[in-house]
Amino acid sequence: MLLLQPPGVYPAQGDTSLLIGALRRERPEPGARLLDLGTGSGAVALAGAELGAAVTAVDLSRLALATAWVNARLRHLHLTLRRGDLTSPVACRRFEFIVSNPPYVPSARSDAPRCGIARAWEAGPTGRLLLDRICRQAPQLLTAGGVLLIVQSSLADPAATVAALHRFGLQAGVVAATTQPFGPVMSQRAAWFEERGLIAPGERSEILVVVRGVRP
Repeated sequence: MLLLQPPGVYPAQGDTSLLIGALRRERPEPGARLLDLGTGSGAVALAGAELGAAVTAVDLSRLALATAWVNARLRHLHLTLRRGDLTSPVACRRFEFIVSNPPYVPSARSDAPRCGIARAWEAGPTGRLLLDRICRQAPQLLTAGGVLLIVQSSLADPAATVAALHRFGLQAGVVAATTQPFGPVMSQRAAWFEERGLIAPGERSEILVVVRGVRP
């Protein structure tokens, strides 16, 4: 998928493709309500719209939302765009599908950046700064039988995501995985990852996974 991806907006990458593949396998019914948390350039949201879903895309970044809007117009697709922090702009709504490619790169800093492109990957010392919030908030917005799809790195403990979704009432498990070499950000932190025991000495790849949760 060719997209407008200006500097300052997270570009579609391997994690994006893995999440889109998982969403396509769900085969949403036409008109199914789909929520994309942290839409970035809109790649996953647009994939949902192409499948016939009624898509709401949320992001904190005005630039990201503007980019998603342009990309939707270029494809003659409709997205409902909302600016805000995760589920806050849609707290009273319900969805058949929720998808998210959140920040998940472990970082020495304990908080998320307030602005800039790094906000798309910085996720605190465990990589779970937003993952844990999504696991807590998203299940409340799912309809009965609704599906949550989250993509993340093995360095951010997928088992913790599965366990958290279980705690919040979903049936959950890993449904897709792929191994890819570290990109620039991960490569710069490799020594720190080694010190923390997140990777073996000399290891320079990660496993990306999609965790799927279903509301019974």
